[in-house]
Amino acid sequence: MTQELNIDMQWNNVLDYLRADFDENTYKSWFKPLALINVEDDRAIMAAPTRFMRNWLMSNFEDRLKGAWNRANADVHDIEIVVLSGFKGADKEEEAREISKKSKSTKTKAKVMSNNEFGAPLDPRFTFDSFVLGKSNELAYAAARRVAENKDVNFNPLYLHGGVGLGKTHLMHAIAWANREHFPNRKVVYLSAEQFMYQFVSAIRYKDTMSFKKKFRNVDLLMVDDLQFIANKESTQEEFFHTFNALVDNHRQVILSADRSPSNLEGVEERIRSRLGWGLVADIHPTDYELRLGILQQKANSVSEVEIQSEVLEFLARRISSNVRELEGAFNRMVAHSTLIGRPITLDMTQEVLQDLLRANDRRVTVDEIQRQVADYFNIKLSDLSSARRARQVARPRQVAMFLCKQMTSQSLPSIGRKFGGRDHTTVMHAVKRIEELRQTDSVLDEDIIHLERMFST
Repeated sequence: MTQELNIDMQWNNVLDYLRADFDENTYKSWFKPLALINVEDDRAIMAAPTRFMRNWLMSNFEDRLKGAWNRANADVHDIEIVVLSGFKGADKEEEAREISKKSKSTKTKAKVMSNNEFGAPLDPRFTFDSFVLGKSNELAYAAARRVAENKDVNFNPLYLHGGVGLGKTHLMHAIAWANREHFPNRKVVYLSAEQFMYQFVSAIRYKDTMSFKKKFRNVDLLMVDDLQFIANKESTQEEFFHTFNALVDNHRQVILSADRSPSNLEGVEERIRSRLGWGLVADIHPTDYELRLGILQQKANSVSEVEIQSEVLEFLARRISSNVRELEGAFNRMVAHSTLIGRPITLDMTQEVLQDLLRANDRRVTVDEIQRQVADYFNIKLSDLSSARRARQVARPRQVAMFLCKQMTSQSLPSIGRKFGGRDHTTVMHAVKRIEELRQTDSVLDEDIIHLERMFST
């Protein structure tokens, strides 16, 4: 008993050191959820509630954890973090030790403790506090907050869509965290459409579909990410359709995300697409310069090891415009190089370290970006480009946009056609050929296209 008391005192000292070394948000997100299991010889053994958290801690903070332990106990030179999903109460250390004992008695390895939850783990980094708000995502953000903080909202489902790395998954995780905080007794499940399908296929294989139906239709908040994955998967779509209806009919909230709008979900049944539009459909647009700069400034404020000049952040915000994920990756690479090599972060250093990424972004223009710029340039609605309208003031800009997509992106003709209201690839071919012909005789149109091309190259 005295030894356990001594170990707990050491653990409290470790937490105090970590709290002093890191900002409050980092401490709460990564270190506070840990629980101590034991100290054996020169090794401290701790438990994390998810595998993701364990891997992130070992990849990013292993040395800092070792240092904190060594300060608390000079005999500790190594650490181990195992994954134990069962502890969550105020006495989490005691709970973690009990779970660890049970796992050993049943010859179960602690590192691969099975998770009784059928949803995916939540990323503690993805909260509303860490989400940077801008014009391109303000509707999606407002809708997400409304759903997270209220049991009953007047739109169901909430459907978020946008390109890769624009924040859909971040918002879904943020909703789950906030909802659990506001309503601790609610059953919240987040998972990808792929995981939904695999669990359904497994239920069929083991002839346990009733259990599958029961667990999914009794949640209070179901969140399914990357819904486009169920395209052309008929059995999964059938089960999803009935699960969706059962939840909505019983006033349970459903939140979905995909890389395109419901009407553009090819390979998904019409009855599903029509129901997806019942609630609120919120588009997350590509980021603008101001939002990208805000994201970088927030990340720079959370880094204490290095100093980053404002001109470097402004340079990155201008040059890496593809998506937030790639922007953050560039920032992390730059900081890692600086801390490992001991080199200050300057504009020259940034250009050298990120030269491959900068070259790739020089020519990388998205279909969404082209559509938005063309719509603004010709003063039409963005939705007109995907509509069935054939009026000249809409049809010509649509052809121009298709032409630019073919010239400036690596997208296939069928893929471009899908972005323009599900049009056939032959329609895109015709548009490209028509614009090429008109440029030879219509000097005004030719100047318009030259101007648009310059806008995308700056």
